Amino acid sequence: MSSRQKISGRVANMAWSVLVAATLVAPARSQVVTGELGAPSATTTIEGRQLPAPPLPFGGVIKPNATESKTWWPPRVVPPKGAPNVLLIMTDDQGYGVSGTFGGVIPTPALDRIAATGLRYTQFNSTALCSPTRAALITGRNHHSAGFGVITELSTGYPGYDSIIGPDNATVGRMLKDNGYATSWFGKNHNTPSFQYSVAGPFDQWPSGMGFDYFYGFMGGETDQYTPYLFQNNRQIRPWVGKPGYHLTTDMADEAIGYMKQLDAAARDQPFFLYYVPGGSHSPHQPTPDWIAKFKGQFDNGWNDLRERIFANQKRLGVIPADAKLTDWPDSLPKWDTLTADQKKLYARQAEVFAAYTAYTDYEIGRVIQQVEDLGKRDNTLIIYISGDNGTSPEGTLSGTPNQYTSYNGVLDFPVEAQFKFYDAWGSAATYPHMAVGWSWAFDTPFKWTKQVASHFGGTRQGMTISWPARIKDVGGVRNQFHHIIDIVPTILEASGIKAPEMVDGIKQKPIEGVSMVYTFDRANANVATTHKTQYFEMVANRGIYHDGWYANTTPPHGPWILNAPMPKPDDYKWELYNLAKDYSQANDLAAQMPDKLKEMQAIFDQEAKKYQVLPLNNDTFARASAPRPSTTAGKTVFTYSGVMAGIPLANAPNVLGKSFSITADVDIPQGGGNGMLATAGGRWGGWGLYMLNGKPVFDYNMLILAQYRSEGPDVLAPGKHTIVFDYTYDGPGIAKGGSGVLKVDGKVVANHKQPNSIAFLQVADESFDVGSDTRSGVNDRDYQVPFAFNGKIDKLTVKLGPSQLTASDQKTVAESAAKAKD
Repeated sequence: MSSRQKISGRVANMAWSVLVAATLVAPARSQVVTGELGAPSATTTIEGRQLPAPPLPFGGVIKPNATESKTWWPPRVVPPKGAPNVLLIMTDDQGYGVSGTFGGVIPTPALDRIAATGLRYTQFNSTALCSPTRAALITGRNHHSAGFGVITELSTGYPGYDSIIGPDNATVGRMLKDNGYATSWFGKNHNTPSFQYSVAGPFDQWPSGMGFDYFYGFMGGETDQYTPYLFQNNRQIRPWVGKPGYHLTTDMADEAIGYMKQLDAAARDQPFFLYYVPGGSHSPHQPTPDWIAKFKGQFDNGWNDLRERIFANQKRLGVIPADAKLTDWPDSLPKWDTLTADQKKLYARQAEVFAAYTAYTDYEIGRVIQQVEDLGKRDNTLIIYISGDNGTSPEGTLSGTPNQYTSYNGVLDFPVEAQFKFYDAWGSAATYPHMAVGWSWAFDTPFKWTKQVASHFGGTRQGMTISWPARIKDVGGVRNQFHHIIDIVPTILEASGIKAPEMVDGIKQKPIEGVSMVYTFDRANANVATTHKTQYFEMVANRGIYHDGWYANTTPPHGPWILNAPMPKPDDYKWELYNLAKDYSQANDLAAQMPDKLKEMQAIFDQEAKKYQVLPLNNDTFARASAPRPSTTAGKTVFTYSGVMAGIPLANAPNVLGKSFSITADVDIPQGGGNGMLATAGGRWGGWGLYMLNGKPVFDYNMLILAQYRSEGPDVLAPGKHTIVFDYTYDGPGIAKGGSGVLKVDGKVVANHKQPNSIAFLQVADESFDVGSDTRSGVNDRDYQVPFAFNGKIDKLTVKLGPSQLTASDQKTVAESAAKAKD
């Protein structure tokens, strides 16, 4: 066949049928070829049940000489004609009552914009925790089916809990990429196991290995917005260095906008899938000062008044039923009018900063949306904007904190008077803050409970809007069908005309477990019954089951802000029962009146749990963090480095918490005196550093900004070879004990170091271990500024760890706190 001949759809289909029959995959629809097959400009859509598509046979002619031969190019794969661009947006730690779009008092005009040009969904649900929600969002399977029954830091050796998105769970990024979309991911990841963060990989669990052409964001559950632990594809980057006004929230929007412009210039007609997931409003709550000023005084009336205002707004907007009830305020949380004047002033400030961060995040999202408009692509762009990956976070404890790592390390009652030192700086680079639990409960209005609690909608109900001007005409409409995060992938696939693959890379795929929401796009279907008939919920043994308008759930034994409390056996949990058709907010428990219905619902949960890898149930709260899992450092007690080795993830580095240790640095001091970091782990919010300062050796221990324990040698070291040693003896056994340190130079003691306490459980997760330089934030900002590179030579640096001095009970407490810090 001549390459100059046009190929009809019928002939192309015949050729394709022969090809796929040879690969044992039968097509369900015809291949569509545009352009001249074999020409460089030809394109094709694929049947899509097998990814990647099998290659077409060479269609040209090869003779001994090029003059007698005919060239041929395989057609470029493109999505079906009319397939929309897709902009998938999700914020962090925002419950149903946070956004103004769903009745909250915080303006969210970007979310409003999508609602005004599309639809609002009032019964859309998450999993109650961030990385499980995100795994379900990008795979279309339940979080246990995708291996994310919990966050990766709690992973265990069971299929539903190993935090591995296996090759049988191809993501929506992979599906769209292989069908011709340009795919990108901006912002939070937290779906890569922490033991794979290093340059050693493997990278199959990174965004680049999950079908995304471009990644710009952070890997874990959170990061400092001023000095983020940031990656571009698989490479750690530091765009904030030398930029005093840097902020990740703006930088991320700039990067996404720049990406879309470049893509448009290079291939204007290629559809894109852009996954945009900023860190707001997860702690640290760090907006810019101008945003904080906008909310001054707006929360002075407290959290109980806030609930009433949000509830009234929700009824006015029609995003809760007219007969919905505001659930009771729990006895475990103080009412606003019982607080002191100082508590009220401090707590109001905490909420102002949270609100500012939320509004700032929405503003930058609005810039990304506007860029779609400016490119002329808004009409055929499907925009899905989900407000929060779970309910509002209670991890700031009952009193809040200027440094989230204090509560992660068991300081659960940061004194109000001590917090006032940070009042004016709250939200700035000088704080890493979180707010008191009372606000978290209020921002989940009208529901009970918060993030981490999968049994109640305070933990799982998210506001969501969807806009697609070319398709959705019932603009400003409200949809009340019950749906779940697993429904997003099938919605995108149906909208784009792409089928879920049966095989990817030769591996049979798990079926998509969600249902498409496209049926809700039509005005005629505004009030039809949901097609999502049954959905289970489970997180750390808190359980729920939805079925045909009924909902049964367990009662949480205690709030997630309480550490190391005794737990009942999962089988001993109390159960509740609700008729959601008449009780939107879970306010009227019918379990006592309808025991048979409750048993029916419990049986359905058991059935779903077996089906989706939920078993075995485990309510060790977060003690699973101590479970064995893959690690390159497990059991290792001696770590040796030379030269400059910066940016090592803490999971791959020596951990000195709860044990004695020594650091030995064989160095060559240059003429003029030594300056710079020899070794450091952590930074501004907690950690340690051994460094040279104006020619003198220094060891500094930052106790979570609560105290600074510092030793400095008295003499400037002469140029040449020296051995600098810091030996630390831990005063164990037990958690957070103090210890004694000795700083030596060439075998001579030059300083002694004594401290009454130490970091209990968790190193600062978005920092790194650096040798020869400090690349993240300074462990003592008064001594130096980053980057703080050593100006001499490190011949060898050795860290030796003694045995852990934590008891079994201590280990459990450590594990719980460590896990809470990762979500």
